[in-house]
Amino acid sequence: MKSIAHGALALLVTSAAFAVHAQTPVRIGFITTLSTPAGYIGEDERDGFMLAVREEGDKLGGVPVRVQIEDDALKPANAKQTADKMVQDGIRLFTGINFSNVLVAVAPTVLESGGTYVSLNAGPSTYAGKNCHPGYFSVAFQNDSYSDSAGIAANELGYKRMVIMAPNYQAGRDALNGFKSTFKGEVIAEIYTKLDQSDFSVELARVRELKPDAIFQFHPGGAGINLAKQYANSGLGASVPMLTPIYSMDRRMLAATGNAGNGYYVTASWSADLDNPENKRFVESFVKAYGRIPTDYAATSYDTARLIASALKAVGGDITGKTDQFRAALRKADFKSVRGKFRFANNQHPVQDWYLIRIEPDSTGKLAYRTIKPIARDHGDPHARDCRL
Repeated sequence: MKSIAHGALALLVTSAAFAVHAQTPVRIGFITTLSTPAGYIGEDERDGFMLAVREEGDKLGGVPVRVQIEDDALKPANAKQTADKMVQDGIRLFTGINFSNVLVAVAPTVLESGGTYVSLNAGPSTYAGKNCHPGYFSVAFQNDSYSDSAGIAANELGYKRMVIMAPNYQAGRDALNGFKSTFKGEVIAEIYTKLDQSDFSVELARVRELKPDAIFQFHPGGAGINLAKQYANSGLGASVPMLTPIYSMDRRMLAATGNAGNGYYVTASWSADLDNPENKRFVESFVKAYGRIPTDYAATSYDTARLIASALKAVGGDITGKTDQFRAALRKADFKSVRGKFRFANNQHPVQDWYLIRIEPDSTGKLAYRTIKPIARDHGDPHARDCRL
């Protein structure tokens, strides 16, 4: 009887320990830009991701999660230091970074620790080609894709001579290279600006002298707001059309620039008016939770959370003991995207549709996004061919 009692007690202790272990939240390191003029981007990414977490009652895929959110202040060194501390503290799943120069500073820390990084926005070419990594996933795009789709749009819009302009950092260089890879006309000037630049008078004076058919530019956040205002005030908008990725005139930028975005052509993989059930539910839920219409940043962040949820469910939340299985589940992309069709290419970057959108007054006279047509179907990135995954 004594051995039976001891056995029963051991079973109870083991069961209790298992229950405690099963309920231990999976920690997610969420490093993003919450300060600086680009801070609104991080806010939208945080809010989109956390909406999915809160919809499940602080769970993803039925697994309890604890999201540790930190501000990188748009400084790679800050982000790396934060990631180092998180890794030392045992965190092995990361997301949140918006800017590519920050991401390339953090990713090695995460991947060398055996962790997994799931990018909700930045898509530098660094991890898309020959240096692709089984622990690195990009959910929003690869940087070339939002610009090579703009090159396709420029061709269809009939532009022959263009000035292209972007900040001199990884995403800016990727953007201009992507545009040049599909544009069939002549690039008469390739202008690089500073990442934190606020005065574009010199660049706009040069554009005026060159008299291009149009400008393609990539300047997200505060720099893009300043550029748009100065472009409008210069009067160039009347003679030189503007073509950008949505990230250079997102919904928050449009509100901050008054009428400056009127007439812009933009390319995007998502729009609030996309007609699918998941998107309609997401937009409604986001507006109810935060009192504003979501941006593309929020949409891809929500998708990132839902992707992670699908993989956590597949491994029961065990991302360290079942790292390979967790990554395999991520690759399956077994979730319903707010963008509609979504899958990963072999380099673990998206294959998805891209759309041409025009910013123009709606029936009330307020500037709005009007989706014109799909511009690239099932569109991946050119670096995938060099990936050996």
